[in-house]
Amino acid sequence: MIFKLLRILLLTLLTAAAFLTFQFLHFATQPLPLPSDGATVEIRPGSGLTTIANTLHQQEIIDEPLAFRLLAKLLGEAGQLQAGEFFIPPETTPIALLQILTSGRVVQHQLTIIEGWNFRQLLNALAEHPAITQTLPPEWRTAPLEEMGDEILVALKLPPGHPEGRFLADTYHFPRGTSDADFLRRAYREMERLLAAEWEKRDPQTRLQNPEEALILASIIEKETGRGEERTRIAGVFNRRMQRNMRLQTDPTVIYGMGDRYQGRIRRADLQRDTPYNTYTRHGLPITPIAMPGPAAIRAALHPEPGNSLYFVSRGDGSHHFSATLEEHNRAVRKYILGTRL
Repeated sequence: MIFKLLRILLLTLLTAAAFLTFQFLHFATQPLPLPSDGATVEIRPGSGLTTIANTLHQQEIIDEPLAFRLLAKLLGEAGQLQAGEFFIPPETTPIALLQILTSGRVVQHQLTIIEGWNFRQLLNALAEHPAITQTLPPEWRTAPLEEMGDEILVALKLPPGHPEGRFLADTYHFPRGTSDADFLRRAYREMERLLAAEWEKRDPQTRLQNPEEALILASIIEKETGRGEERTRIAGVFNRRMQRNMRLQTDPTVIYGMGDRYQGRIRRADLQRDTPYNTYTRHGLPITPIAMPGPAAIRAALHPEPGNSLYFVSRGDGSHHFSATLEEHNRAVRKYILGTRL
């Protein structure tokens, strides 16, 4: 009788073990109850296996936190789980989920520095981005740059100087939690790398003396046109004007020098009021860039298009009319700006 009871008990235990094993294997290999578009989970630094399992359970990604912990231990993944923000696609199984959480392939967010933005616009974009951690002083977004001197770049642990134009206009991908300071340092390094590389390939006919001047001219080109096919042509105009010691006479530099006084219109008095950025009153380039240029504008500044045009005026549709003589330019101004045809 005792042996019979032991056999029954053993059979019961084996049956229970087989059932539990089946249930466990079913849990490990069946798709998780995820939305049709997947889910995103953020694992905070320092989280252990229990905390991670509970987080997944609270966000309704897994139903059985205990089974998930056991699975992680059996597969030897318990100590390999990483912090970060992870995307979990639909049809993911618990085994695949562990692979995601140990891969280090975190969700990448993005921010585009728009070509032609100034430094204040860049700071505002960083402040408004939900995945960027804010560490910079809010007053940076409102204080005049000339009053802050080298404070901004020094605070970012970068070489001292004026911050305008120092950050490459491009699209950047980064994980959640990236700080605004780290983002700026990265964009600064990308600008330094690209500018150095493009300077080495510059056209020997350029009048630019150093990479700094290339950056300044690129920022002006960026503000003068949004049409890619015009960039090198405009660079050619500026290059020839510098060759002839003519003032550049470009409106975007005047606007930048006006600062908050600019309300959408330049008056004659503004053209005559001298500032370090007024290329109507001063020869040569302004003292700093006036915007964030992108790669195309930098390359255009260093590869001016040959020709004889010395002037250009907006047609009002984003394109420009180019002229070789002042007489022709004045006719174009009357046609496109004053609305008369002569």
